[in-house]
Amino acid sequence: MKRKQLLIGLLGAAIFSTALAGCGDEKKENEDGVKEFTAFFAVPGSEINDDNEIQAEIAKITGAKCKETWLTGQTVEEAVGTMIAGGEYPDFIDGGDSAIQLYEAGALVPLDDYIDDYPNIKEFFTEEEWDKLRMDDGHIYWIQAFSNIYGEEKATTHNDEAFWIQTRVLEWAGYPEIKTMDQYFDLIESYQKANPTMENGTENIPYTILCDDWRYFCLENAPMFLDGYPNDGCVIVDKEKQQVVDYNTTPTAVKYFKKLNEEYHKGIVDPESFTQTYDEYIAKLSTGRVLGMIDQWWNFAYSVNDALKQQGLDQKGCNYVPLPITIEEGMTNQWHNSGGVLNVMSGLGISVSCDDVEGALQFVDDLLGQEVHDLRFWGEKGVDYEVDENGEFYLTEEMRRQVSDNAYKASHLCTYSYFPQYSGTSRDGINAMQPQYQPKEFFDALSDDVKKCFEAYGAETYVDMLGTSEAPGPWYPLYSFSGTLTTSTPGGMAWTKMGEIKHEYLPKVVMAEDFEKGWEEYMEVYNSCDPQAFLDEVQAELERRVKESVKYQ
Repeated sequence: MKRKQLLIGLLGAAIFSTALAGCGDEKKENEDGVKEFTAFFAVPGSEINDDNEIQAEIAKITGAKCKETWLTGQTVEEAVGTMIAGGEYPDFIDGGDSAIQLYEAGALVPLDDYIDDYPNIKEFFTEEEWDKLRMDDGHIYWIQAFSNIYGEEKATTHNDEAFWIQTRVLEWAGYPEIKTMDQYFDLIESYQKANPTMENGTENIPYTILCDDWRYFCLENAPMFLDGYPNDGCVIVDKEKQQVVDYNTTPTAVKYFKKLNEEYHKGIVDPESFTQTYDEYIAKLSTGRVLGMIDQWWNFAYSVNDALKQQGLDQKGCNYVPLPITIEEGMTNQWHNSGGVLNVMSGLGISVSCDDVEGALQFVDDLLGQEVHDLRFWGEKGVDYEVDENGEFYLTEEMRRQVSDNAYKASHLCTYSYFPQYSGTSRDGINAMQPQYQPKEFFDALSDDVKKCFEAYGAETYVDMLGTSEAPGPWYPLYSFSGTLTTSTPGGMAWTKMGEIKHEYLPKVVMAEDFEKGWEEYMEVYNSCDPQAFLDEVQAELERRVKESVKYQ
């Protein structure tokens, strides 16, 4: 088995190296004088056609285009490691969880001396936010693409983590109030007993868990939310004491994993949960079979929702809505927080292989201009959207169908989805920066089953299903610190070991015949990692961030 894995890894590295060949060559312009850049993003994604229509329109305005490639057949570490070993990079790169390795390898160009020359980039963050992006050497190496809200926030889609459930389950039960983990699983159990199959005879899967690679957050971090805390990602923070707490060892963590253990042995938890790949998980959700799961919206919805719509399953109650689950009734949940979240641990960087840094930054600057931003996310007027008498953008039903079609997206749409972008309100003061945040368009685009569900709960958006909390404090989110840790410090070493242990042992805990014994074995190994060393470093970072924030008040 090890030899087979090695051969697969070597083959993937060879393919990836071939794809990168020529990244450092002199910058070429096509026959129209358009600059052609390259980019790699350390996440799975879909490449668009070379003759993509919106990309061509953007190129007419900006004088540039970018060939994007995505993670395929490798882990993030393997892909980034291959580039570092070869010393050849695309022009743009977002290394995701391995961004720190690119920084340490000297693969990225410092951007701080350039930023003032590009007004749209300069405007993208406040001085405080730019300073937060500085690395230990004082320089800025990447631009976080997703945290920025322009003008008024238009929160419609909950883009973050939640307990999700299909609307057909809620409708069957008469749209009950589901507030706790126990109530959530009781409902799924009852529905599954009464409805073991879909209309076509396909067996339902009551609850599945994604555990593939770094995405095992779908299994491990729920105790943080169940206790009513927001997504700091690595710890929970007692606001009154401003003290970090390990969510992995709380009484709620024990209750949560014991519940999963019980549901596993009842046959409610998908037995393939701990072996399925991400692609297999997405394919499974796309069949409409899965009644519920924990996940981040961005991790599943953008591909699964289109697949459901193409099959007509969106009209059969297979869409997912979030529920405000906590461990006990009466607790305030913090699944959704208002405002942008600046994740400083990664973003879009320019590599040392890029021979036109100024041109690359001008391209990014142009992508943030309103005309191009509208092309990226709304598309072409009269083709992808219409404008009413009040200047408000909207889509017809036919337009909505075509934007969910994979072939149409590949040939026509070009969002440059991992380049810097805005949510919030357009500079025209009327429209949302992206269709999903346009209140009327958002509601009109919903399937009838989701509209009916929202109406039953007195909600107009996914966010209304959960409620909104304010960002908890200047330290938030602390995952932007833990994501930069390396094994060079005791806390970083502990953090690495903690992750490895959780990934190995939590599936065993869920499947254990004797939960108490399984949990005890897990805790013994977990505590041997010296988690306190990690907690001490996170506590120091929390205190540093609180102190640093005073400068900008």
